[in-house]
Amino acid sequence: LPGIIAPAAIRYEALIARLPGIKPLPKDLEVYASDAPPPDYSIALEVAGVDRAADEAGFEGFHLYGHSGGGAVALAYAAARPERLLSLAVDEPASDFTQEAHADLDEFRSLASLPPPERMRAFMKLQVSPAVELPPPPEGPPPAWMAARPAGIDAFLAALERHERLEDRYASFRSPVLYTWGSLTHPRWEVMKQRLAKLFTDFTAQRFEGLHHLNTSHQAEPDRVAELLLGFWARAEAA
Repeated sequence: LPGIIAPAAIRYEALIARLPGIKPLPKDLEVYASDAPPPDYSIALEVAGVDRAADEAGFEGFHLYGHSGGGAVALAYAAARPERLLSLAVDEPASDFTQEAHADLDEFRSLASLPPPERMRAFMKLQVSPAVELPPPPEGPPPAWMAARPAGIDAFLAALERHERLEDRYASFRSPVLYTWGSLTHPRWEVMKQRLAKLFTDFTAQRFEGLHHLNTSHQAEPDRVAELLLGFWARAEAA
Protein backbone atom coordinates (compact mmCIF):
# COMPACT_ATOMS: atom_id res chain seq x y z
CA LEU A 1 0.00 0.00 0.00
CA PRO A 2 1.49 3.39 -1.00
CA GLY A 3 1.27 6.77 0.64
CA ILE A 4 -1.24 9.47 -0.22
CA ILE A 5 0.82 11.01 -3.06
CA ALA A 6 2.48 8.60 -5.53
CA PRO A 7 0.63 5.62 -7.06
CA ALA A 8 1.69 2.16 -5.88
CA ALA A 9 3.27 1.15 -9.21
CA ILE A 10 5.59 4.19 -9.07
CA ARG A 11 6.23 4.05 -5.34
CA TYR A 12 7.27 0.38 -5.27
CA GLU A 13 8.74 -0.21 -8.74
CA ALA A 14 12.36 -0.40 -7.55
CA LEU A 15 11.53 -2.57 -4.53
CA ILE A 16 9.39 -5.07 -6.44
CA ALA A 17 12.16 -5.56 -9.00
CA ARG A 18 14.33 -6.84 -6.14
CA LEU A 19 11.88 -9.43 -4.78
CA PRO A 20 12.41 -12.53 -6.96
CA GLY A 21 10.03 -15.39 -6.32
CA ILE A 22 7.50 -13.14 -4.59
CA LYS A 23 3.97 -12.55 -5.89
CA PRO A 24 3.57 -8.83 -5.15
CA LEU A 25 0.28 -7.00 -5.34
CA PRO A 26 0.81 -3.22 -5.37
CA LYS A 27 -2.57 -1.71 -4.52
CA ASP A 28 -3.55 1.95 -4.74
CA LEU A 29 -5.65 3.54 -2.02
CA GLU A 30 -9.41 3.45 -2.38
CA VAL A 31 -9.56 7.23 -2.02
CA TYR A 32 -8.27 7.36 -5.62
CA ALA A 33 -10.55 4.65 -7.03
CA SER A 34 -12.44 7.37 -8.96
CA ASP A 35 -11.87 10.97 -9.98
CA ALA A 36 -13.06 12.28 -6.59
CA PRO A 37 -13.13 10.70 -3.11
CA PRO A 38 -16.41 8.87 -2.49
CA PRO A 39 -18.83 10.77 -0.21
CA ASP A 40 -18.79 7.91 2.30
CA TYR A 41 -15.01 7.57 2.26
CA SER A 42 -13.50 6.02 5.40
CA ILE A 43 -10.60 3.93 6.62
CA ALA A 44 -13.07 1.04 6.83
CA LEU A 45 -13.51 1.42 3.06
CA GLU A 46 -9.74 1.05 2.67
CA VAL A 47 -9.75 -2.08 4.86
CA ALA A 48 -12.52 -3.58 2.73
CA GLY A 49 -10.50 -2.72 -0.38
CA VAL A 50 -7.52 -4.71 0.90
CA ASP A 51 -9.80 -7.68 1.56
CA ARG A 52 -11.27 -7.44 -1.92
CA ALA A 53 -7.87 -7.18 -3.64
CA ALA A 54 -6.51 -10.14 -1.67
CA ASP A 55 -9.59 -12.23 -2.49
CA GLU A 56 -9.31 -11.43 -6.19
CA ALA A 57 -5.62 -12.39 -6.15
CA GLY A 58 -6.40 -15.68 -4.41
CA PHE A 59 -4.48 -14.79 -1.24
CA GLU A 60 -5.76 -16.66 1.80
CA GLY A 61 -3.09 -15.37 4.14
CA PHE A 62 -0.53 -12.75 3.13
CA HIS A 63 2.14 -10.27 4.20
CA LEU A 64 1.11 -6.61 4.19
CA TYR A 65 3.50 -3.69 3.69
CA GLY A 66 2.47 -0.03 3.68
CA HIS A 67 4.08 3.39 3.66
CA SER A 68 2.64 6.59 5.18
CA GLY A 69 -1.10 6.64 4.36
CA GLY A 70 -0.81 3.02 3.26
CA GLY A 71 0.95 2.25 6.53
CA ALA A 72 -1.98 3.66 8.49
CA VAL A 73 -4.38 1.53 6.44
CA ALA A 74 -2.16 -1.50 7.08
CA LEU A 75 -2.34 -0.90 10.84
CA ALA A 76 -6.12 -0.58 10.65
CA TYR A 77 -6.26 -3.80 8.62
CA ALA A 78 -4.14 -5.66 11.18
CA ALA A 79 -6.53 -4.57 13.93
CA ALA A 80 -9.62 -5.55 11.91
CA ARG A 81 -8.35 -8.78 10.25
CA PRO A 82 -5.52 -10.14 12.44
CA GLU A 83 -6.24 -13.74 11.43
CA ARG A 84 -5.49 -13.05 7.77
CA LEU A 85 -2.00 -11.52 8.01
CA LEU A 86 1.20 -13.54 8.16
CA SER A 87 3.08 -10.36 9.03
CA LEU A 88 2.75 -6.58 9.05
CA ALA A 89 5.45 -4.14 7.88
CA VAL A 90 4.92 -0.38 8.02
CA ASP A 91 7.16 2.49 6.96
CA GLU A 92 6.36 5.75 8.76
CA PRO A 93 2.56 5.29 8.99
CA ALA A 94 0.48 8.44 8.65
CA SER A 95 -1.25 7.49 11.91
CA ASP A 96 -1.26 4.66 14.43
CA PHE A 97 -4.81 5.55 15.55
CA THR A 98 -3.79 6.36 19.10
CA GLN A 99 -4.89 9.44 21.01
CA GLU A 100 -1.42 10.92 20.53
CA ALA A 101 -1.55 10.46 16.76
CA HIS A 102 -4.99 12.03 16.70
CA ALA A 103 -3.52 15.16 18.28
CA ASP A 104 -0.73 15.21 15.66
CA LEU A 105 -3.35 15.69 12.95
CA ASP A 106 -4.00 19.25 14.15
CA GLU A 107 -0.93 20.50 12.26
CA PHE A 108 -2.11 18.93 9.02
CA ARG A 109 -5.68 20.16 9.40
CA SER A 110 -4.39 23.71 9.71
CA LEU A 111 -3.23 23.60 6.07
CA ALA A 112 -6.76 23.28 4.64
CA SER A 113 -7.14 27.02 4.00
CA LEU A 114 -4.02 27.28 1.81
CA PRO A 115 -4.26 27.21 -2.00
CA PRO A 116 -3.35 23.76 -3.45
CA PRO A 117 0.28 24.49 -4.51
CA GLU A 118 1.13 26.08 -1.16
CA ARG A 119 -0.76 23.37 0.71
CA MET A 120 1.24 20.59 -0.97
CA ARG A 121 4.52 22.31 -0.10
CA ALA A 122 3.50 22.86 3.52
CA PHE A 123 2.17 19.30 3.69
CA MET A 124 5.59 17.95 2.66
CA LYS A 125 7.41 20.22 5.11
CA LEU A 126 5.45 18.73 8.02
CA GLN A 127 6.83 15.29 7.19
CA VAL A 128 10.56 15.90 7.50
CA SER A 129 13.01 17.08 10.12
CA PRO A 130 13.51 20.87 10.36
CA ALA A 131 17.08 20.15 9.20
CA VAL A 132 15.85 18.96 5.79
CA GLU A 133 15.57 21.50 2.99
CA LEU A 134 12.86 20.59 0.49
CA PRO A 135 13.99 20.36 -3.14
CA PRO A 136 12.44 22.78 -5.63
CA PRO A 137 9.29 21.58 -7.40
CA PRO A 138 10.05 19.49 -10.50
CA GLU A 139 10.07 21.32 -13.80
CA GLY A 140 7.33 20.85 -16.34
CA PRO A 141 3.65 20.06 -15.88
CA PRO A 142 2.69 17.70 -13.04
CA PRO A 143 1.53 14.16 -13.90
CA ALA A 144 -2.20 13.77 -14.53
CA TRP A 145 -2.73 11.78 -11.33
CA MET A 146 -1.50 14.72 -9.24
CA ALA A 147 -4.76 16.63 -9.85
CA ALA A 148 -6.64 14.29 -7.50
CA ARG A 149 -4.15 14.59 -4.66
CA PRO A 150 -5.34 17.75 -2.80
CA ALA A 151 -8.90 16.40 -2.46
CA GLY A 152 -7.56 12.94 -1.64
CA ILE A 153 -5.33 14.28 1.11
CA ASP A 154 -8.20 16.22 2.68
CA ALA A 155 -10.50 13.17 2.57
CA PHE A 156 -7.82 10.91 3.99
CA LEU A 157 -6.99 13.24 6.89
CA ALA A 158 -10.69 13.50 7.75
CA ALA A 159 -11.00 9.70 7.63
CA LEU A 160 -8.01 9.30 9.96
CA GLU A 161 -9.66 11.64 12.44
CA ARG A 162 -12.99 9.78 12.33
CA HIS A 163 -11.57 6.27 12.63
CA GLU A 164 -11.77 4.50 15.96
CA ARG A 165 -8.80 4.46 18.31
CA LEU A 166 -6.91 1.16 18.07
CA GLU A 167 -4.31 1.14 20.85
CA ASP A 168 -6.30 -1.44 22.84
CA ARG A 169 -6.60 -3.82 19.88
CA TYR A 170 -3.00 -4.21 18.74
CA ALA A 171 -2.12 -6.74 21.45
CA SER A 172 -4.44 -9.28 19.80
CA PHE A 173 -2.28 -9.21 16.65
CA ARG A 174 0.17 -12.06 17.19
CA SER A 175 2.06 -12.09 13.88
CA PRO A 176 5.41 -10.26 13.62
CA VAL A 177 5.45 -6.49 13.05
CA LEU A 178 8.28 -4.56 11.36
CA TYR A 179 8.51 -0.77 11.66
CA THR A 180 10.94 1.33 9.60
CA TRP A 181 11.71 5.04 9.67
CA GLY A 182 14.40 7.50 8.61
CA SER A 183 16.72 9.48 10.85
CA LEU A 184 15.87 12.75 9.05
CA THR A 185 12.12 12.31 9.05
CA HIS A 186 9.81 14.27 11.33
CA PRO A 187 10.36 13.34 15.02
CA ARG A 188 6.75 12.12 15.34
CA TRP A 189 7.75 8.81 13.75
CA GLU A 190 10.39 8.09 16.35
CA VAL A 191 7.76 8.72 19.02
CA MET A 192 5.28 6.50 17.16
CA LYS A 193 7.85 3.69 17.05
CA GLN A 194 8.20 3.88 20.83
CA ARG A 195 4.40 3.73 21.27
CA LEU A 196 3.88 0.77 18.98
CA ALA A 197 6.77 -1.16 20.52
CA LYS A 198 4.72 -1.27 23.73
CA LEU A 199 1.45 -2.25 22.02
CA PHE A 200 2.43 -5.16 19.73
CA THR A 201 3.62 -8.48 21.10
CA ASP A 202 6.25 -9.18 18.37
CA PHE A 203 7.75 -5.86 17.26
CA THR A 204 10.99 -5.10 15.41
CA ALA A 205 12.20 -1.67 14.28
CA GLN A 206 14.86 -0.57 11.80
CA ARG A 207 16.11 3.00 11.38
CA PHE A 208 17.59 4.19 8.08
CA GLU A 209 20.26 6.84 8.49
CA GLY A 210 20.05 9.98 6.36
CA LEU A 211 16.57 9.21 4.97
CA HIS A 212 13.19 10.81 5.57
CA HIS A 213 9.52 10.63 4.64
CA LEU A 214 10.03 12.13 1.17
CA ASN A 215 13.12 10.01 0.40
CA THR A 216 12.18 6.85 2.17
CA SER A 217 13.98 3.53 2.48
CA HIS A 218 12.23 1.51 -0.22
CA GLN A 219 13.05 4.24 -2.76
CA ALA A 220 16.56 5.22 -1.64
CA GLU A 221 17.80 1.77 -0.55
CA PRO A 222 15.58 -0.83 -2.27
CA ASP A 223 18.25 -3.56 -2.09
CA ARG A 224 18.54 -3.23 1.68
CA VAL A 225 14.77 -3.06 2.16
CA ALA A 226 14.23 -6.13 -0.06
CA GLU A 227 16.74 -8.10 2.00
CA LEU A 228 15.13 -6.90 5.22
CA LEU A 229 11.62 -7.85 4.07
CA LEU A 230 12.62 -11.26 2.70
CA GLY A 231 14.24 -12.17 6.00
CA PHE A 232 11.31 -10.79 7.97
CA TRP A 233 8.75 -12.70 5.86
CA ALA A 234 10.78 -15.93 6.13
CA ARG A 235 10.83 -15.63 9.92
CA ALA A 236 7.09 -14.99 10.01
CA GLU A 237 6.31 -18.00 7.83
CA ALA A 238 8.60 -20.24 9.87
CA ALA A 239 6.74 -19.20 13.00
